[in-house]
Order: sequence, then C-alpha cells, then structure tokens
Amino acid sequence: MLLALALITFVSTAAGGLVAVKFRGVLQYFFAFSSGALIGITFFDVLPESLSIASSVGLPSRYLMITLVAAFIFFSLLQRFFLTHHHHEDEEHGHIMGPVGAGGLVIHSLLDGAAIGIAFQVNSSMGIIVALAVISHDFTDGINTVVIMLKNQQNVRNARIFLFMDAAAPGVGILCTSFFSISETVLAFILAAFAGEFLYLGAANLLPETYLHNRWKMGATMIFGVLLIFGLTTVVFSL
Repeated sequence: MLLALALITFVSTAAGGLVAVKFRGVLQYFFAFSSGALIGITFFDVLPESLSIASSVGLPSRYLMITLVAAFIFFSLLQRFFLTHHHHEDEEHGHIMGPVGAGGLVIHSLLDGAAIGIAFQVNSSMGIIVALAVISHDFTDGINTVVIMLKNQQNVRNARIFLFMDAAAPGVGILCTSFFSISETVLAFILAAFAGEFLYLGAANLLPETYLHNRWKMGATMIFGVLLIFGLTTVVFSL
C-alpha cells in the first residue's frame, strides 16, 4: 500500500511539472496559476495545519505568526540581496531564488510523505486519508516547482532535476518515518516557516510577473489557482 501511494505521488507531481515544461510558451499563465495556488496552499493547507498542531500541543499561535512573518522577510531580503535588477544572470546559472523556492517545495513534499507514514502507523484508514490529501495537490506542486525555477531564469534541465526531487520526496518521507520522527512543536514551526516562504513566492515573487500581461486573463487564472486549492482542501478536510 505504501509503495503504491509513493508511486502515485511521484506520478502526480511529475505530471504537473512536465505539463509546465511542455507548455512553457504560455508560461505567464502558469505564473498566475502558481501565484494563486501558492497563496491558497499557504492559507488553506499549510498554515491551518500548523495552527492545528500548535493548538494540540499548547503552543501559542503568536509564535507561529512571528515565524511566518520572519520567513517572509527572510526570503524577501534573500532575493533582494542575491537578485539585483542591474544585471541579468545567464541562462545556465539563473537566479538563486529558483533553487531556494523549489527546494522549499521539495522539503514540504518530504514532510508530506512523512505525514503519510506517521498516519499509517496510527491506522490504515488515517493513512489513506492523509495520502489522498497529499496526492490531491501533488499535481499543482509539480507545476509550482517548475514555474519557480523557470521564472528565476533556471534552465529546463535544472527545472527537471528539482521536479524529480519534488516527485521523489514524498516516497523518501514515507521511508524516513521508519527511522525517526519530528516532534509536533518543531513541525508546527517548520510549517509556519513554509507558510511565510510560500506566501512570499506567490504574492511577491510570481504575482508581479502577471502585471505585464492581460490583467483579466491573469486575474482569472490566479483566482482559478486559489479556488482549485480551496476546493481540494475542502474535500480533504471533510473526509
């Protein structure tokens, strides 16, 4: 069962990323979609999960909000420090925010896999529910990984490498649960940091790219990304 779920998460993530690579000629629509999807993932998935864990262990939510804001500011300063608009890196090297942002998604996928493995340690039913939650947004995870890489002038080869890492990460996470576990307090802070990073990527890194194109089409595509994540998380949380 775990092997089958790991394979499904791999295929779903890879399929999303390959779609983004195949149709990169209309990359502006993927920018808009990923912007909405990342904002949706922040507020409908990652942050609620972080707050839920914090509530269960008696951790003040204010600490998580501080972590979120700190992560947002950190990645904003990181991009400002490494990315100057006075020159352009060549296509071979690209901007460092590509690997940084995509790397964050890979780690998030790793934790998703760990969540599946831990849930199965409780019982099979819970494991399947958590796996469905992960699989439901894996396709968009693949898209987001490729879009973040290409938006930051990384070449297609590098985008595919990170896509493979993101696709394989849930399976690795499932395997890791056989050897160690993360405390709930630490996990709550990690998720809050991810929320800050994904909010930055969606709202500050990708969204401005859509301003250069048809505002109605870009707006509709971004809203579609938000609504898709909202729908998926609503279905998952109702299970």
